[in-house]
Amino acid sequence: MSHRDRSSLLTARRWVVKVGSAMLTDEGRRLNHGVVHALVQQLVALRERGAEVILVSSGAIAAGVVRLGLSARPTDLHALQAAAAVGQSALIRAYEDALSPQGITTALVLLNHDDIRARDRYLNARSTLNALLEMGVLPVINENDTVVTDEIRFGDNDTLAALVANLVDADALLILTDQDGMYDADPRQVAQARRIEIADVNDPGLDAMVGEGGAFGRGGMITKLRAARLAARSGTLTVIAGGRVPNVVTSVAAGASVGTFLSTDKRPQSARKQWLASLQHARGTLLLDAGAVAVVTHQGRSLLPVGVVAVEGEFVRGDLVRCVDRNGREVARGLVNYPATEARQLIGKASAGIEVTLGYGGPPEMIHRDNMVCV
Repeated sequence: MSHRDRSSLLTARRWVVKVGSAMLTDEGRRLNHGVVHALVQQLVALRERGAEVILVSSGAIAAGVVRLGLSARPTDLHALQAAAAVGQSALIRAYEDALSPQGITTALVLLNHDDIRARDRYLNARSTLNALLEMGVLPVINENDTVVTDEIRFGDNDTLAALVANLVDADALLILTDQDGMYDADPRQVAQARRIEIADVNDPGLDAMVGEGGAFGRGGMITKLRAARLAARSGTLTVIAGGRVPNVVTSVAAGASVGTFLSTDKRPQSARKQWLASLQHARGTLLLDAGAVAVVTHQGRSLLPVGVVAVEGEFVRGDLVRCVDRNGREVARGLVNYPATEARQLIGKASAGIEVTLGYGGPPEMIHRDNMVCV
């Protein structure tokens, strides 16, 4: 059966559902417990049909602002983190109050980028989530806003939800938003705007719709498309749908024409490639010549020093770096075998000359193909 068929959702066993602050709060001021209970009822119904469910939920800072008696959302980083710390307990309590009468146990899981970047922590998080699901627990996941800094944060829970989908090999990712899906024009301004019912997640035409000049350039839809593409690396189907649509979760799971269904016919990547794709913060950039771009992207081969024409940034061996073509377009990313100082010395050099250049015989590849993923 084609992955481009909504009927694939009927047999999806493992779901990641993402809900944002806008859906859970009254205009960002306080948690709307009625909305929380309505969402929980739908998640319970999904579980009752035999599915496993992980919820990625925002809303901690908004809840913390209310509990601290603040008149507005703080702008200072430490005040925001304090609000997140206070609000996270209120958020999980709201879910527990709604789920406990259903006999369902919840678990709060807070993640940050280091939990994904470090391979051992990535695998440990994966094992823990799988164990919780096996025990019948409904994990509630959020970014660890209390300790994270801007330099190492995921940036949005759409990305976090996609990474969780990769982490647990989810069958389906449902992103609930304040729009009823993706449209070919802004429905708030164009009465004839058409909702995109189904699309290949890698269709370049979608980028024009969510870019700065597109229908949703300012509405956060670009992060949702990126999340769908990230999730697709593990074969996960994605639906972007309106969180205020009645019974939206159960309707999507039943294969109804709700929201925008995004999939791909490409084969899922290996677990290691998924992990590499999940790494968000590159330390540097390698500019490749046309030949290197071709062998890396079309032949799946390693990147050799001879194909590198410039090195940007400061990084050490094992850091994540971006590989870009002469137009600055990222074509791949991977874990580099040499620090920036040595990488610059190896620009354009044949692998046989590495020992003469550096004084020691290092790996022949700048980035080995097993440590690289095309984007």
